Amino acid sequence: MKDKLKITAHEVVENAMPIRTAERRRDWIDSMPERFAYRCLPLAMANQIGWEVLNPAAFTASWNGREGLDAIKIKFHDQPSELVGSHFGHGILTFSLGYLFRTTKAHNLWVKGPANQPKDAIAPLEGLIETDWAPFTFTMNWQFTRKRQKVTFEAGEPVCCVFPYPRHYPAKFEAELCNINDDPKLYQQYVSWRDDRLAFNEALKVEGSEAQKKGWQRTYMKGEDQSGGTFAGHQTKVQMRDFRRR
Repeated sequence: MKDKLKITAHEVVENAMPIRTAERRRDWIDSMPERFAYRCLPLAMANQIGWEVLNPAAFTASWNGREGLDAIKIKFHDQPSELVGSHFGHGILTFSLGYLFRTTKAHNLWVKGPANQPKDAIAPLEGLIETDWAPFTFTMNWQFTRKRQKVTFEAGEPVCCVFPYPRHYPAKFEAELCNINDDPKLYQQYVSWRDDRLAFNEALKVEGSEAQKKGWQRTYMKGEDQSGGTFAGHQTKVQMRDFRRR
């Protein structure tokens, strides 16, 4: 009998950082005309994978360019939080999440920044942790990319995203290179898509064209190929489960 797939977040401090299912929306997309970036299904899907851990207290931080632990200056806007600090030097800002995570046997935990949510002058660092056995906590870290640049994290802003990942999974794949002409059927499907896409993009430039009325092509969003065939397992959203208190 296979183990039930499960993730548990054990609180190790009194006020651990809030955690929620990853959200689809992004402020920078909401500010676009017609929020057109949501039409990119791969981007929207990536936004929804995993659980986001939220910053507990608003603050502004800067790095003076040196390597010491005191090289980062943190100024909280209201109440300070012991879960935010400088522990590694080298311009690395650290968030202590307040959890010890446990995952089903043979599953690691991928720890990263929130997907498609860039932040100027600082970048999230990623990690892969064997959370099915390790009785240890971990931190989420962001590294400054420019010195003497102030960076603000608002209260409730996602600073970390976690999701389980099967151990050894990528290494099971055989990696192969070939010319697309070796697969005649796939080649014809690709050419059909390519030519249709090029023609649509050209038609977008023509005032009053059918392409301008449509605005964008929806074949991938609908899980269709150019001949109208559909893929039964196509996804347009991810329904992550909320953490429920035991």
